[in-house]
Amino acid sequence: MADQTHVLFVEDDDVIREATQLALERDGFAVTAMPDGLSGLEAFRADRPDIALLDVMVPGLDGVSLCRRIRDESTVPVIMLSARADSIDVVLGLEAGADDYVTKPFDGAVLVARIRAVLRRFGHAGGGDQGDAGAAADTGGVLAFGELEVDTDGMEVRRAGRPVALTPTEMRLLLEFSSAPGTVLSRDKLLERVWDYGWGGDTRVVDVHVQRLRTKIGQDRIETVRGFGYKLKA
Repeated sequence: MADQTHVLFVEDDDVIREATQLALERDGFAVTAMPDGLSGLEAFRADRPDIALLDVMVPGLDGVSLCRRIRDESTVPVIMLSARADSIDVVLGLEAGADDYVTKPFDGAVLVARIRAVLRRFGHAGGGDQGDAGAAADTGGVLAFGELEVDTDGMEVRRAGRPVALTPTEMRLLLEFSSAPGTVLSRDKLLERVWDYGWGGDTRVVDVHVQRLRTKIGQDRIETVRGFGYKLKA
């Protein structure tokens, strides 16, 4: 298991849980599958997986609450599984700290692709690509926007001199904004660059992450340009 990516999978439907576990294991993942939120939390604390897949509707401790508990302790990537694309549970899961979501029923190949996309983002130490970091080399890798400082070398953020704790996805999102301050970035472009979507995705993922980022770096730092996207105020 040491050489494999370890997936924690929490799903109460026995058929879905067993079939998905087998599919992930065939693709080379090591899987710990749990039927409810409380056992999932215990497994997370015991095993410290590389990624967590959480169904929204599980007994004991629902997936959204479990995501919050995990996020209180770790920045490990989390993908929520929801039965309905238009469910409020999708937004609640993202607000709880999830990095992405997949709608059920899902194709196994799509799920694996989304898992690998998330892991690629996290495999870059939570930051952007080397091109973004190199652009700030002349200033020592520290970009300043008012009281906000972004250290693109050390992958650290400070606001008014105080450290700001960001998840890797939030850090990648901020790096995209800070690499082009004052430039409007569309939701589709952010989905492509931050979430590694080579196809159309749900822009709610972007909107919720921008809101989460605003609460940490300042509500006025990222401006909404209606009908186009978002931009970082220089």
